[in-house]
Amino acid sequence: MISKINNLLSEISNISVSGQDELEAFRIKYLSKKGLINTLFDEFRTISPSEKKETGKKLNFLKQNALDKYNLLKESLQSTVNKKESDDLTRPAYPWNLGSRHPISIMRNDIISIFERIGFIVSEGPEIEDDDHVFTKLNFAPEHPARDMQDTFYISRLSPEDSSPDDILLRTHTSSVQVRVMQATKPPIRTISPGRVFRNEAISARAHCIFHQVEGLYIDENVSFADLRQTLLFFAREMFGKNTEIRLRPSYFPFTEPSAEMDVSCSICGGKGCNVCKYTGWLEVLGCGMVHPAVLEACDIDSDKYTGFAFGMGIERPAMLKYQVNDLRLYFENDIRFLEQFHTAL
Repeated sequence: MISKINNLLSEISNISVSGQDELEAFRIKYLSKKGLINTLFDEFRTISPSEKKETGKKLNFLKQNALDKYNLLKESLQSTVNKKESDDLTRPAYPWNLGSRHPISIMRNDIISIFERIGFIVSEGPEIEDDDHVFTKLNFAPEHPARDMQDTFYISRLSPEDSSPDDILLRTHTSSVQVRVMQATKPPIRTISPGRVFRNEAISARAHCIFHQVEGLYIDENVSFADLRQTLLFFAREMFGKNTEIRLRPSYFPFTEPSAEMDVSCSICGGKGCNVCKYTGWLEVLGCGMVHPAVLEACDIDSDKYTGFAFGMGIERPAMLKYQVNDLRLYFENDIRFLEQFHTAL
Protein backbone atom coordinates (compact mmCIF):
# COMPACT_ATOMS: atom_id res chain seq x y z
CA MET A 1 0.00 0.00 0.00
CA ILE A 2 2.91 2.35 0.70
CA SER A 3 4.05 1.92 -2.91
CA LYS A 4 0.57 2.86 -4.16
CA ILE A 5 0.66 6.04 -2.04
CA ASN A 6 4.10 6.97 -3.35
CA ASN A 7 3.01 6.40 -6.93
CA LEU A 8 -0.02 8.69 -6.43
CA LEU A 9 2.16 11.37 -4.80
CA SER A 10 4.46 11.34 -7.80
CA GLU A 11 1.54 11.34 -10.23
CA ILE A 12 -0.24 14.27 -8.53
CA SER A 13 2.91 16.39 -8.36
CA ASN A 14 3.34 16.19 -12.17
CA ILE A 15 -0.26 17.10 -13.09
CA SER A 16 -1.16 20.38 -14.81
CA VAL A 17 -4.51 21.56 -16.18
CA SER A 18 -5.50 24.00 -18.92
CA GLY A 19 -9.20 24.46 -18.22
CA GLN A 20 -12.10 23.98 -15.85
CA ASP A 21 -12.97 20.58 -17.34
CA GLU A 22 -9.50 19.20 -16.60
CA LEU A 23 -9.59 20.66 -13.08
CA GLU A 24 -12.92 18.97 -12.41
CA ALA A 25 -11.57 15.68 -13.79
CA PHE A 26 -8.66 15.95 -11.34
CA ARG A 27 -11.06 16.45 -8.42
CA ILE A 28 -13.23 13.50 -9.42
CA LYS A 29 -10.28 11.15 -9.99
CA TYR A 30 -8.46 11.84 -6.71
CA LEU A 31 -10.77 13.63 -4.21
CA SER A 32 -14.34 12.46 -4.85
CA LYS A 33 -16.08 9.80 -2.75
CA LYS A 34 -15.22 7.18 -5.37
CA GLY A 35 -11.79 8.64 -6.10
CA LEU A 36 -8.44 6.90 -5.74
CA ILE A 37 -7.63 8.41 -2.32
CA ASN A 38 -10.93 7.36 -0.74
CA THR A 39 -10.38 3.89 -2.21
CA LEU A 40 -7.05 3.71 -0.35
CA PHE A 41 -8.78 4.75 2.88
CA ASP A 42 -11.17 1.81 2.42
CA GLU A 43 -8.20 -0.50 1.82
CA PHE A 44 -6.47 0.95 4.93
CA ARG A 45 -9.01 -0.83 7.14
CA THR A 46 -7.75 -4.23 6.01
CA ILE A 47 -4.02 -3.82 6.71
CA SER A 48 -2.33 -5.26 9.82
CA PRO A 49 -2.24 -3.15 12.99
CA SER A 50 1.56 -2.96 12.90
CA GLU A 51 1.45 -1.13 9.53
CA LYS A 52 -1.40 1.27 10.35
CA LYS A 53 0.66 3.97 12.08
CA GLU A 54 3.12 4.58 9.27
CA THR A 55 0.58 3.97 6.52
CA GLY A 56 -1.95 6.29 8.13
CA LYS A 57 0.57 9.17 8.21
CA LYS A 58 1.40 8.61 4.54
CA LEU A 59 -2.28 8.41 3.60
CA ASN A 60 -3.17 11.65 5.37
CA PHE A 61 -0.15 13.34 3.76
CA LEU A 62 -1.36 12.13 0.35
CA LYS A 63 -4.85 13.53 0.90
CA GLN A 64 -3.54 16.92 2.06
CA ASN A 65 -1.11 17.01 -0.83
CA ALA A 66 -3.94 16.37 -3.29
CA LEU A 67 -6.09 19.14 -1.74
CA ASP A 68 -3.19 21.62 -1.90
CA LYS A 69 -2.53 20.68 -5.52
CA TYR A 70 -6.21 21.16 -6.38
CA ASN A 71 -6.31 24.65 -4.80
CA LEU A 72 -3.05 25.59 -6.49
CA LEU A 73 -4.35 24.54 -9.89
CA LYS A 74 -7.62 26.38 -9.28
CA GLU A 75 -5.84 29.66 -8.39
CA SER A 76 -3.50 29.31 -11.36
CA LEU A 77 -6.43 28.76 -13.69
CA GLN A 78 -8.30 31.78 -12.30
CA SER A 79 -5.29 34.08 -12.73
CA THR A 80 -4.98 32.91 -16.33
CA VAL A 81 -8.65 33.72 -16.96
CA ASN A 82 -8.25 37.18 -15.40
CA LYS A 83 -5.22 37.89 -17.55
CA LYS A 84 -7.12 36.90 -20.69
CA GLU A 85 -9.98 39.19 -19.68
CA SER A 86 -7.60 42.08 -19.08
CA ASP A 87 -6.18 41.57 -22.56
CA ASP A 88 -9.61 41.54 -24.22
CA LEU A 89 -9.22 43.92 -27.18
CA THR A 90 -13.00 44.22 -27.60
CA ARG A 91 -13.43 45.95 -24.22
CA PRO A 92 -13.87 49.77 -24.11
CA ALA A 93 -10.59 51.67 -24.03
CA TYR A 94 -9.37 53.58 -21.01
CA PRO A 95 -10.28 56.04 -19.65
CA TRP A 96 -13.87 54.96 -19.24
CA ASN A 97 -16.45 57.67 -19.82
CA LEU A 98 -17.76 59.12 -16.58
CA GLY A 99 -21.18 60.64 -16.04
CA SER A 100 -21.81 64.17 -14.83
CA ARG A 101 -24.50 66.15 -13.11
CA HIS A 102 -27.31 67.58 -15.22
CA PRO A 103 -26.73 71.28 -16.02
CA ILE A 104 -29.86 72.19 -14.04
CA SER A 105 -28.44 70.43 -10.97
CA ILE A 106 -25.10 72.18 -11.46
CA MET A 107 -26.81 75.58 -11.70
CA ARG A 108 -29.05 74.85 -8.70
CA ASN A 109 -26.03 74.01 -6.56
CA ASP A 110 -24.18 77.12 -7.76
CA ILE A 111 -27.13 79.38 -6.83
CA ILE A 112 -27.48 77.77 -3.41
CA SER A 113 -23.74 78.16 -2.79
CA ILE A 114 -23.82 81.90 -3.58
CA PHE A 115 -26.69 82.63 -1.20
CA GLU A 116 -25.32 80.37 1.53
CA ARG A 117 -22.20 82.54 1.58
CA ILE A 118 -24.32 85.51 2.69
CA GLY A 119 -26.28 83.67 5.37
CA PHE A 120 -29.27 82.11 3.60
CA ILE A 121 -30.37 78.62 4.59
CA VAL A 122 -32.15 76.08 2.35
CA SER A 123 -35.82 75.20 2.95
CA GLU A 124 -37.84 72.64 1.01
CA GLY A 125 -41.53 71.72 0.81
CA PRO A 126 -44.04 69.50 -1.03
CA GLU A 127 -44.66 69.74 -4.78
CA ILE A 128 -48.33 68.83 -4.27
CA GLU A 129 -49.82 71.73 -2.32
CA ASP A 130 -53.13 73.28 -1.31
CA ASP A 131 -54.57 76.55 -2.56
CA ASP A 132 -54.09 78.17 0.85
CA HIS A 133 -50.28 77.98 0.72
CA VAL A 134 -49.89 78.57 -3.02
CA PHE A 135 -52.35 81.46 -3.44
CA THR A 136 -54.46 82.62 -0.50
CA LYS A 137 -51.74 83.42 2.06
CA LEU A 138 -49.70 85.07 -0.70
CA ASN A 139 -52.42 87.69 -1.24
CA PHE A 140 -53.77 86.33 -4.53
CA ALA A 141 -57.31 87.63 -5.11
CA PRO A 142 -60.02 84.97 -5.55
CA GLU A 143 -60.44 86.03 -9.20
CA HIS A 144 -56.70 86.14 -9.98
CA PRO A 145 -55.99 84.51 -13.38
CA ALA A 146 -53.21 82.33 -11.90
CA ARG A 147 -55.97 80.34 -10.18
CA ASP A 148 -57.58 79.44 -13.51
CA MET A 149 -57.27 75.90 -14.78
CA GLN A 150 -55.64 77.11 -18.01
CA ASP A 151 -52.70 78.37 -15.90
CA THR A 152 -52.52 75.83 -13.06
CA PHE A 153 -52.52 72.03 -12.91
CA TYR A 154 -55.22 71.03 -10.39
CA ILE A 155 -55.28 67.57 -8.87
CA SER A 156 -58.64 68.11 -7.21
CA ARG A 157 -60.83 71.20 -7.16
CA LEU A 158 -63.97 71.45 -5.10
CA SER A 159 -65.60 73.85 -7.55
CA PRO A 160 -64.49 74.64 -11.12
CA GLU A 161 -65.87 78.18 -10.77
CA ASP A 162 -64.69 79.20 -7.30
CA SER A 163 -61.35 78.64 -5.60
CA SER A 164 -61.14 77.03 -2.18
CA PRO A 165 -58.31 76.82 0.37
CA ASP A 166 -58.77 73.04 0.20
CA ASP A 167 -58.12 72.76 -3.55
CA ILE A 168 -55.12 70.50 -4.28
CA LEU A 169 -52.73 71.41 -7.09
CA LEU A 170 -49.16 71.17 -8.36
CA ARG A 171 -47.39 74.19 -6.93
CA THR A 172 -46.83 77.00 -9.43
CA HIS A 173 -43.94 78.52 -7.45
CA THR A 174 -41.82 77.66 -4.42
CA SER A 175 -43.25 80.67 -2.55
CA SER A 176 -45.49 78.09 -0.87
CA VAL A 177 -42.37 76.91 0.97
CA GLN A 178 -41.77 80.48 2.17
CA VAL A 179 -45.29 80.55 3.61
CA ARG A 180 -44.58 77.37 5.56
CA VAL A 181 -41.30 78.84 6.83
CA MET A 182 -43.00 82.07 7.96
CA GLN A 183 -45.69 80.09 9.76
CA ALA A 184 -43.15 77.92 11.58
CA THR A 185 -40.33 80.42 12.24
CA LYS A 186 -40.08 83.74 14.02
CA PRO A 187 -38.01 86.52 12.37
CA PRO A 188 -35.24 87.06 11.53
CA ILE A 189 -35.74 84.75 8.54
CA ARG A 190 -33.21 84.34 5.73
CA THR A 191 -33.97 81.37 3.50
CA ILE A 192 -33.96 80.15 -0.10
CA SER A 193 -36.37 77.53 -1.45
CA PRO A 194 -35.17 75.53 -4.48
CA GLY A 195 -37.51 73.10 -6.19
CA ARG A 196 -39.52 71.99 -9.20
CA VAL A 197 -42.71 73.84 -10.17
CA PHE A 198 -45.48 73.36 -12.74
CA ARG A 199 -47.46 75.75 -14.93
CA ASN A 200 -49.82 75.12 -17.83
CA GLU A 201 -47.71 76.83 -20.48
CA ALA A 202 -46.89 76.13 -24.11
CA ILE A 203 -43.45 74.54 -24.58
CA SER A 204 -40.97 76.60 -26.60
CA ALA A 205 -37.30 77.61 -26.70
CA ARG A 206 -37.96 79.99 -23.77
CA ALA A 207 -40.72 78.27 -21.74
CA HIS A 208 -41.80 74.86 -20.44
CA CYS A 209 -44.66 73.44 -18.37
CA ILE A 210 -42.14 72.01 -15.88
CA PHE A 211 -39.27 74.11 -14.65
CA HIS A 212 -37.15 74.76 -11.58
CA GLN A 213 -37.06 77.74 -9.25
CA VAL A 214 -35.06 79.16 -6.39
CA GLU A 215 -36.95 81.68 -4.27
CA GLY A 216 -35.44 83.77 -1.49
CA LEU A 217 -36.91 85.46 1.57
CA TYR A 218 -35.36 87.83 4.09
CA ILE A 219 -37.42 89.22 6.97
CA ASP A 220 -36.06 91.30 9.83
CA GLU A 221 -36.36 94.76 11.31
CA ASN A 222 -35.47 97.71 9.03
CA VAL A 223 -35.01 95.70 5.82
CA SER A 224 -35.10 98.04 2.81
CA PHE A 225 -35.28 97.89 -0.99
CA ALA A 226 -31.62 98.92 -1.06
CA ASP A 227 -30.79 95.68 0.79
CA LEU A 228 -32.68 93.76 -1.90
CA ARG A 229 -30.85 95.47 -4.77
CA GLN A 230 -27.42 94.93 -3.24
CA THR A 231 -28.17 91.24 -2.56
CA LEU A 232 -29.25 90.69 -6.17
CA LEU A 233 -26.26 92.59 -7.59
CA PHE A 234 -23.95 90.39 -5.52
CA PHE A 235 -25.71 87.28 -6.86
CA ALA A 236 -25.60 88.42 -10.51
CA ARG A 237 -21.88 89.20 -10.45
CA GLU A 238 -21.00 85.99 -8.60
CA MET A 239 -23.02 83.96 -11.07
CA PHE A 240 -22.40 85.65 -14.43
CA GLY A 241 -19.14 87.54 -13.92
CA LYS A 242 -17.90 90.71 -12.24
CA ASN A 243 -18.79 92.89 -15.24
CA THR A 244 -22.47 91.86 -15.24
CA GLU A 245 -24.94 94.71 -15.01
CA ILE A 246 -28.47 94.53 -13.65
CA ARG A 247 -31.56 96.67 -14.06
CA LEU A 248 -34.78 96.69 -12.05
CA ARG A 249 -38.05 97.43 -13.85
CA PRO A 250 -41.29 98.20 -11.95
CA SER A 251 -43.68 95.27 -11.99
CA TYR A 252 -46.57 93.74 -10.03
CA PHE A 253 -46.81 90.64 -7.87
CA PRO A 254 -49.64 90.06 -5.37
CA PHE A 255 -47.23 89.13 -2.57
CA THR A 256 -44.75 92.03 -2.88
CA GLU A 257 -45.10 95.83 -2.87
CA PRO A 258 -43.23 97.53 -4.45
CA SER A 259 -42.31 94.86 -7.01
CA ALA A 260 -39.73 94.68 -9.78
CA GLU A 261 -38.36 92.47 -12.54
CA MET A 262 -34.58 92.10 -12.62
CA ASP A 263 -32.73 91.84 -15.92
CA VAL A 264 -29.07 91.02 -16.42
CA SER A 265 -26.94 91.94 -19.42
CA CYS A 266 -27.05 89.08 -21.94
CA SER A 267 -23.76 87.18 -21.96
CA ILE A 268 -24.74 85.14 -25.02
CA CYS A 269 -24.67 88.08 -27.43
CA GLY A 270 -22.70 90.55 -25.31
CA GLY A 271 -25.60 92.99 -25.33
CA LYS A 272 -25.85 93.10 -29.15
CA GLY A 273 -29.15 91.21 -29.29
CA CYS A 274 -30.08 87.59 -29.99
CA ASN A 275 -33.14 85.31 -30.04
CA VAL A 276 -32.68 84.47 -26.34
CA CYS A 277 -32.79 88.11 -25.15
CA LYS A 278 -35.30 89.06 -27.89
CA TYR A 279 -32.65 91.31 -29.40
CA THR A 280 -32.71 93.72 -26.44
CA GLY A 281 -29.32 92.90 -24.89
CA TRP A 282 -31.03 92.12 -21.57
CA LEU A 283 -32.46 88.92 -20.19
CA GLU A 284 -35.08 88.79 -17.45
CA VAL A 285 -33.92 86.37 -14.74
CA LEU A 286 -36.08 86.98 -11.68
CA GLY A 287 -38.90 88.85 -10.00
CA CYS A 288 -38.51 90.55 -6.65
CA GLY A 289 -39.95 93.08 -4.22
CA MET A 290 -40.68 93.97 -0.64
CA VAL A 291 -42.92 91.43 1.11
CA HIS A 292 -46.52 92.71 1.17
CA PRO A 293 -47.74 93.53 4.72
CA ALA A 294 -50.85 91.39 4.05
CA VAL A 295 -48.61 88.35 3.51
CA LEU A 296 -46.76 88.98 6.78
CA GLU A 297 -50.04 89.33 8.69
CA ALA A 298 -51.47 86.16 7.07
CA CYS A 299 -48.45 84.29 8.46
CA ASP A 300 -48.77 85.88 11.95
CA ILE A 301 -45.77 88.21 11.57
CA ASP A 302 -46.17 91.80 12.87
CA SER A 303 -45.93 94.02 9.75
CA ASP A 304 -45.45 97.14 11.90
CA LYS A 305 -42.26 95.71 13.38
CA TYR A 306 -40.83 93.64 10.52
CA THR A 307 -40.20 94.21 6.83
CA GLY A 308 -38.61 91.96 4.28
CA PHE A 309 -37.86 91.24 0.67
CA ALA A 310 -38.47 88.25 -1.55
CA PHE A 311 -37.22 87.17 -4.95
CA GLY A 312 -37.73 84.21 -7.24
CA MET A 313 -35.92 82.97 -10.31
CA GLY A 314 -36.11 80.08 -12.71
CA ILE A 315 -32.97 77.94 -12.85
CA GLU A 316 -33.19 77.17 -16.58
CA ARG A 317 -32.74 80.76 -17.73
CA PRO A 318 -29.60 81.56 -15.69
CA ALA A 319 -28.21 78.24 -16.96
CA MET A 320 -28.92 79.39 -20.52
CA LEU A 321 -26.86 82.51 -19.83
CA LYS A 322 -24.02 80.76 -18.02
CA TYR A 323 -23.60 77.90 -20.52
CA GLN A 324 -24.85 79.84 -23.59
CA VAL A 325 -27.70 77.44 -24.32
CA ASN A 326 -30.16 78.88 -26.86
CA ASP A 327 -33.07 76.44 -26.43
CA LEU A 328 -34.60 75.58 -23.05
CA ARG A 329 -36.04 72.32 -24.40
CA LEU A 330 -32.54 70.82 -24.54
CA TYR A 331 -32.61 70.42 -20.74
CA PHE A 332 -35.46 67.91 -20.97
CA GLU A 333 -34.56 65.87 -24.07
CA ASN A 334 -31.73 63.79 -22.50
CA ASP A 335 -29.65 64.06 -25.67
CA ILE A 336 -26.28 62.56 -24.73
CA ARG A 337 -24.51 64.90 -27.18
CA PHE A 338 -25.80 67.84 -25.16
CA LEU A 339 -25.32 66.38 -21.68
CA GLU A 340 -21.76 65.16 -22.20
CA GLN A 341 -20.64 68.77 -22.65
CA PHE A 342 -20.99 69.25 -18.90
CA HIS A 343 -18.36 66.72 -17.76
CA THR A 344 -16.06 69.56 -16.71
CA ALA A 345 -18.79 71.25 -14.68
CA LEU A 346 -19.11 68.68 -11.87
